[in-house]
Amino acid sequence: MLSSLDLSLINGPIPATATVAGVLALAALTIRRNRSWWTRTVPMVVVACAVSVAALKLVVDHVWKPWPEPLPAVLTGWAGATLLAVCLAVARLRSARWCSRVLSAVLVLVVTASAVAAANAYFGFYPTSRAVLELFTNNRVDLDEAAKPASSVMPAGSRLADVWHKPADLPEKGTVSEAEIPGVFKARPAWIYLPPAYAATPRPRLPVVVLLPGQPGSPRDWFDAGRLSERLDEFAREHQGLAPIVVVADQLGARMANPLCLDSKLGQSETYLAREVPEWIKRRLTVDERREAWTIAGFSQGGTCALQLAVRAPDVYGNFIDLTGQREPSLGSRADTVKAAFGGDENAFVRVNPMDVLARQQFPQTAGVIVAGRDDLLYRQANAEVFEACRRAGMDVRWKELPGAHDWNVWRPGLYDSLPWLAARTGLSG
Repeated sequence: MLSSLDLSLINGPIPATATVAGVLALAALTIRRNRSWWTRTVPMVVVACAVSVAALKLVVDHVWKPWPEPLPAVLTGWAGATLLAVCLAVARLRSARWCSRVLSAVLVLVVTASAVAAANAYFGFYPTSRAVLELFTNNRVDLDEAAKPASSVMPAGSRLADVWHKPADLPEKGTVSEAEIPGVFKARPAWIYLPPAYAATPRPRLPVVVLLPGQPGSPRDWFDAGRLSERLDEFAREHQGLAPIVVVADQLGARMANPLCLDSKLGQSETYLAREVPEWIKRRLTVDERREAWTIAGFSQGGTCALQLAVRAPDVYGNFIDLTGQREPSLGSRADTVKAAFGGDENAFVRVNPMDVLARQQFPQTAGVIVAGRDDLLYRQANAEVFEACRRAGMDVRWKELPGAHDWNVWRPGLYDSLPWLAARTGLSG
């Protein structure tokens, strides 16, 4: 029987109820039997809130520009509704009794909670209440314990699916650890998933996925919103305990930063991801070191970065998964990007821009998946252009279009539906 904690926060009755509750709470804050309230206070508050939200959107989209995409309308609308609720509650304080003040505060909380629920449903960040509650748990295992040296290791060379036999004492679940990966780029700690097979003796040499978050974001997002350990444990149960090792690395340095996955004035994130992270993984973990067993993947800005590394470090990454990435690394416009990263040197950008690299080089030994959201008005066309550029460059590339927009409703299935393809290519399945 489905637990109430597993009911969807993205579709169905919960987000719909939250929306209705927010609208009713805002209406209750607006209603008052006072002529001047309707002729003066409400119009003044509405106009002030509308101007404030419009100014906020202008600053975020055109001045601050923390990410290339404009603020979604749903966020702008609910931000306006929340601000309006707060202002109406404050306006009611002067002549209200204590019980009315408490009620106003409760109604503001309802509108705020509805706004949060609407934003979550739009981005698909927390799919269930259980996912929210897991924010307060810590199931991480120290990497020194989870990845202690193996007493014996399976020999390299054979496809794992052909020689693997699941031991009787294999654990049902993998482990999650957090670890610093030092390098020239100041990155936050990586999050690492080791599948159940990593605990076997002899230990198999497993394929690797270096996975990247979007911007704004952090490596943890793939475990909270992406449900990574849960989904990979499911995959392992269906494949005798086998699944890829996944290292969710940090390509940003901070939640709101965007160094573009390039070696530039903004930092040396390309060197970090193309050389230092793989070298650390090979030193620290028991992995299949063939390039065919290595995959770079990510969503949004992380998807752009995955494409960049697929063409900039093809000796390291034989596969890539680009989940609704951009056409090229961007800080909003080509001019802004070139100025910030290369001091205005267009040629320096062209040398490393993946679409330009794909136009002048062939990659017949690289395979990838391009995932697009059917309703992604921002990047679907860019995804299609990237797919065609990869195909013309000789890549074995697949196109996957899923219902949804630029959100977790596409990114989660985009990655997990690609696992069977990836398992066949990396030797985890026949």
